[in-house]
Amino acid sequence: MPNRLAHETSPYLLQHADNPVDWWPWSEEAFEEARRRGVPVHLSVGYSSCHWCHVLAKESFQDEVTAEVMNEHFVNIKVDREERPDVDAVYMEAVQAATGQGGWPMTVFLTPDAEPFYFGTYFPPAPRQGMPSFRQVLQGVHQAWDERRDEVTEVAGKIVRDLAGREISYGDAQTPGEEELAQALLGLTREYDPQRGGFGGAPKFPPSMVLEFLLRHHARTGAEGALQMAGDTCERMARGGIYDQLGGGFARYSVDRDWVVPHFEKMLYDNALLCRVYAHLWRATGSELARRVALETADFMVRELRTNEGGFASALDADSDDGTGKHVEGAYYVWTPEQLREVLGEQDADLAARHFGVTEEGTFEEGASVLQLPVRDGFVDAGKVASVRERLLAARSERPAPGRDDKVVAAWNGLAIAALAETGAYFDRPDLVEAAVAAADLLVRLHLDEQARLTRTSKDGHAGANAGVLEDYADVAEGFLALASVTGEGVWLEFAGFLVDHVLARFTDSESGSLYDTAADAERLIRRPQDPTDNAAPSGWSAAAGALLGYAAHTGSEPHRTAAEKALGVVKALGPRVPRFIGWGLAVAEAVLDGPREVAVVGPSLDDEGTRSLHRTALLGTAPGAVVAVGVPESEEFPLLSDRPLVGGEPAAYVCRNFTCDAPTTEVDRLRAVLSD
Repeated sequence: MPNRLAHETSPYLLQHADNPVDWWPWSEEAFEEARRRGVPVHLSVGYSSCHWCHVLAKESFQDEVTAEVMNEHFVNIKVDREERPDVDAVYMEAVQAATGQGGWPMTVFLTPDAEPFYFGTYFPPAPRQGMPSFRQVLQGVHQAWDERRDEVTEVAGKIVRDLAGREISYGDAQTPGEEELAQALLGLTREYDPQRGGFGGAPKFPPSMVLEFLLRHHARTGAEGALQMAGDTCERMARGGIYDQLGGGFARYSVDRDWVVPHFEKMLYDNALLCRVYAHLWRATGSELARRVALETADFMVRELRTNEGGFASALDADSDDGTGKHVEGAYYVWTPEQLREVLGEQDADLAARHFGVTEEGTFEEGASVLQLPVRDGFVDAGKVASVRERLLAARSERPAPGRDDKVVAAWNGLAIAALAETGAYFDRPDLVEAAVAAADLLVRLHLDEQARLTRTSKDGHAGANAGVLEDYADVAEGFLALASVTGEGVWLEFAGFLVDHVLARFTDSESGSLYDTAADAERLIRRPQDPTDNAAPSGWSAAAGALLGYAAHTGSEPHRTAAEKALGVVKALGPRVPRFIGWGLAVAEAVLDGPREVAVVGPSLDDEGTRSLHRTALLGTAPGAVVAVGVPESEEFPLLSDRPLVGGEPAAYVCRNFTCDAPTTEVDRLRAVLSD
């Protein structure tokens, strides 16, 4: 019989709807039930494509005996961290403070007042490697609650007080300058892996936001070392197993330092961020590899993550059926020499094995290999390789596909909109721009209410119940700003303005300028979450600084500019010390130091060839954070077009920054030179 999760919209929660555990969604009613029964709350947090979340569910949550213990002694709450990042952030901070580490699945035991007192992640069904079994943990917590409740509640109260003392107030510091950004670059250089690309050791995550900083730093200063680190890292990742050599798109991370064996889940946010990075790398260098990877990643998102409503799904699972009914990580993606021969025949299988690094020993498990693109000397028959790739992709499509988390997350769709809009514009792919517009339309239609307040998620055309958090407002605004620059449709700038106004009114500390992850009028948790560091995606704090800055450049709004600069105080504090974890903040700081530049392109129409040439040149400029407006003279679509006439009846471009403007130009070459100066 289904439990209370049966009517939820989260695919992760729905996966647990048939558990024998009497699960509750996160709600005040669940805590009221705990108070009524006088029992603690067992909070379990995970997400749909999390491998160990599935393992814990299979071993414990589907076990009748374990479920009986859970139901008897606890109120059990299941949370999708992607739907409720605020709940996840607050309790993950407590887990990390108490244990020194964290991760998912996250297991936390709370008092009926939501105060945490015991923490963990995955617990096995039987004791192993020094870990107690999950049932032992349940019994131990139940016993402590029954026999030492005063002690337990005292510990919980102390934890909450300690968390409350961690509030960040860097917002009133100054914006970072040349010195801090140079120190950040030096810090990255020290942690850079020159043999393999990337930063640090295993596991290795794609450093998309740091790469954006490096590209912007090179554009502003000409630092060749920054460009080389970005280019080499992008090439190593694109040639590694972390990149899907057949279908395009990136896995979540590499378990080794060489980018060979990925954790196979594919996340929308990773692919959106990396698609944009590779497009920007091509813009800076003309690299054919960067062009190919940007387009393949964009095509992957549209082909495999696009929903029927026009938005983008959150993720593809790491696990899939290996053909025997058993779910195995990576089963969809890996190949043995024998499997190559079955699809390609002997001769082409040998070519494929050499080209993609498939060996008899295997690079993964049980003799299977993750496809890579090792650097080979000598001639490669491009036509033959393309044929091999197509046949392998067709054969792979017959395998049982990984599950898809179909919920549409506002923030991650904002990142996808920005990536697809720019990639489509750079490479003359109007279909990608159309996909970005369709996703933006969905967000406006389904996720925005009459006051321009955002709902975080939707699924199958139905909006979820959870309010948007700071990253939703910031990333969607970023996507709308990119769409405005690419399409010349001022309505997207208008929508971005509604969102950044919410950031100012509801997420910003009016005195210090520091930012919170939840709105002032959001549900009250044990503490108001606040994290300026970039992790898998830009923090809401960094992303908001970027969106505020871009909107201010478009409109000349002083309050938005001031708020962006105040928010960047945290980058001045953290950038020189932990540059790997505040990459997007550093990228936004580069834009502040460069202006950012404001480019207005006017022409008799958007379809005019001269107008289009100037517009494209403006979009291809590498100046950090530059904003672009295009339209007819005296158009009211964009403030930047005001008082911008044609020059001698010809389309013209106007470039300004820091309250100073260059002479307008009608020449593409002149505009290109001004934007790369």
